[in-house]
Amino acid sequence: MIDLAHIDELARRLSSLVPPAMREGREELQQNFKAVLQAGLGKLDLVTREEFEVQRAVLLRTREQLDALQHTVAQLEADARAAATPASTPDPR
Repeated sequence: MIDLAHIDELARRLSSLVPPAMREGREELQQNFKAVLQAGLGKLDLVTREEFEVQRAVLLRTREQLDALQHTVAQLEADARAAATPASTPDPR
């Protein structure tokens, strides 16, 4: 979830950038900025830091398993090639 305190702070910063001639409606502008920010951020497909870290850990574990499986397959292929290669037989002469 988006931290509303950050949105409030950003709205305050934006309203402080308004030229002095327009500062009469500063509170109204700040509320409008806040509403626009919330609406815009609400449309984004965001996840929390916790959800991100969980998925990161899952991906890391999956990568480790994939690496182990690739190593196992490579070893099995090498063993199969070695078994398929005829052993050198002594010369019958």
